Amino acid sequence: MTLLSDQADAVRALVESADPGAVWAVGGPDGPHAGSGAADDVHDVGGLTAVLALWPAVGTLVDEGALRLHTPLTAYGDEAAADTPAGTTAHHLLTHPGGTAALTRLVEHLSGSTLAELAAVRVWNPLGMTGTRLADGTLRAPLADLALFLRHLLHPSGPSGPSDPSDPGGPGGPGGPGAPRDGGGASAPAPLTRAWTAESLRIRTGELTPARGLLWHPAPHGVWTHHAPTDPGPAVWISPRHHRWAVLLPAGRGPLRTTFREAVFTPDASTRGSGPGGIPRA
Repeated sequence: MTLLSDQADAVRALVESADPGAVWAVGGPDGPHAGSGAADDVHDVGGLTAVLALWPAVGTLVDEGALRLHTPLTAYGDEAAADTPAGTTAHHLLTHPGGTAALTRLVEHLSGSTLAELAAVRVWNPLGMTGTRLADGTLRAPLADLALFLRHLLHPSGPSGPSDPSDPGGPGGPGGPGAPRDGGGASAPAPLTRAWTAESLRIRTGELTPARGLLWHPAPHGVWTHHAPTDPGPAVWISPRHHRWAVLLPAGRGPLRTTFREAVFTPDASTRGSGPGGIPRA
């Protein structure tokens, strides 16, 4: 759903008034619709390592049958289960805070590669994310690469699982500004399948609070988010319902993360714009 220019101007005004140094983008399955900053400027997005590297790496292992979410880690060897309570599963690590270190160790054990190598080969390179690097414990990526990743989640490839209300495999737009830079077509490997994305973007913790998906967290109005645990820190949002994604890289502390999300995704705000589902006018 393409943004109209005055709607994009409203969000731009919001960000510039609250955090002039912030970098942001909003888009859909066809790529970015609006944003700030140079697309190829590289940013420290270490707060998003879990969702940009670890989560998709786990997904590729699940899709190929090398990892089962509800199988105890001890089934994969003592090294895979090291320093975890008895009975711990990958599902536990994906839905509880503090599980990323053990999950990274599991992924590296099963794949025989470092997380950086696995994510690059299986996810970033196939998507054309040529500027993304995980080195010395820090993930760095340009805004253009974040757009490639997020647009892919709105129309992932590969086999789809059972029908689910949160399945983002709905209509996807044609390749646009966020299309893979390597020109890969339909025959290119599918980094993430519809089944994995749909299973991740639904509540996986029952009645426990806070509610969680698989390394993604629910937000109001059908939106899912992942953000750095500290403020300021990068944040991404994805909404299959709105066919929209957003990314915010704040420069300073403050409430911008919440107000930005509301401006981009809140239905009541959208109706104040000049197009359906758009960003509100200021």
